[in-house]
Amino acid sequence: MEINEMTLDQIEARKLEIKALVDNESSEADFKALETELDSLEERKAFLLDEQRKADMKAVLSGEGKEITFNELEERNMAENAVEYRNSKEYIDAFAEYVKTGNDTEVRALLSKNAPADGQISVPTIVEDKIRTAWEKSRLFERIGKSEVKGNLAIDFEISGTDAVVHEEGTDAPAEEELEIGTVTIVPKNIKKWISVSDEVMDLRGEAFLDYVYDELSYKIVKKAEHIAVAKIIAAKGASTAIRPGQATVSAAPGRAGVVAAISEISDEAEELAIIMNRRTWGQYEATRTLNGGDPFADLPVLYDSTLPAYDTAASGADYAIVGDLGFGMRANLPNGFAPKTVVNEVGKADKVEITGKLFAGIEVIAVKAFCTITKPAANAEG
Repeated sequence: MEINEMTLDQIEARKLEIKALVDNESSEADFKALETELDSLEERKAFLLDEQRKADMKAVLSGEGKEITFNELEERNMAENAVEYRNSKEYIDAFAEYVKTGNDTEVRALLSKNAPADGQISVPTIVEDKIRTAWEKSRLFERIGKSEVKGNLAIDFEISGTDAVVHEEGTDAPAEEELEIGTVTIVPKNIKKWISVSDEVMDLRGEAFLDYVYDELSYKIVKKAEHIAVAKIIAAKGASTAIRPGQATVSAAPGRAGVVAAISEISDEAEELAIIMNRRTWGQYEATRTLNGGDPFADLPVLYDSTLPAYDTAASGADYAIVGDLGFGMRANLPNGFAPKTVVNEVGKADKVEITGKLFAGIEVIAVKAFCTITKPAANAEG
């Protein structure tokens, strides 16, 4: 793209690319050409900012715009600079050393010059993107409703209630609705997973170290969050109580008929249904597929969780599959955001260093009959 056609966002993105080439001292980089290009980018940026300033002034004079004070402009520039700065090699290296040692002196010294006034240690965007990608790759957890409310989160659910009625003109008023409400309290706890790394990994600098650590920790923590969600659904089977919305269950062997039976037990408010099972159980379902029998999963997407037993090894009465709507029926509350906190323990085994990741999260079922588990029937019942 020609520089004279670039937007401000495109200019900033290209400047970051040039900075990365310079920082890495790429042998393929033409530094003289890059310097010339950088001058042209700055010239284009100045032109666009001047045009925007003129447009803003014209809008204010015509009564259509909002006047921007110097303080507002300064705050906006500080926020933009803070985001750009945490992408810098200097900040990434300092953050990596903070993760390794727990010593925040260097990273805070940089923050005091370049970050917002609150002095919070910002996660570099490469780490932020890596963590977000790990969550998004989880087909199970991405479906769960999420929030970032500080502290405990209370969510009401309807245990039972009378239906609305048609009131005919001139007749007695309908009886008051009878409504029984329960409340789920989501109490966050730390989900912890640790990895053991060698001295060679600890010697890695900056982005290379963060790539290794956060790839491993994010994956392990997301998998643990998935397992917790599945366990919560199974624990909610049965009638509703004042603090727990009840979930349905059916007994059936692998096949379309069992999935259809489970769907029929689920609330009509649950619309985005999926089926969760062990991958080996998927094979048992596929074995029932016939030319005219229809999809054995009743056209539902299949999600996998290894904590559910495989059908062929499950005991009679064991829950081996779950049908339900994770978005409607479950909530994950992460008061401190999606990024795990790290703790380094240098007293590892065999010259290894243990790095623990902690994610403060609460996961609970929040709606009645959002799910139906499928249990393995007794041997005589299958035959």
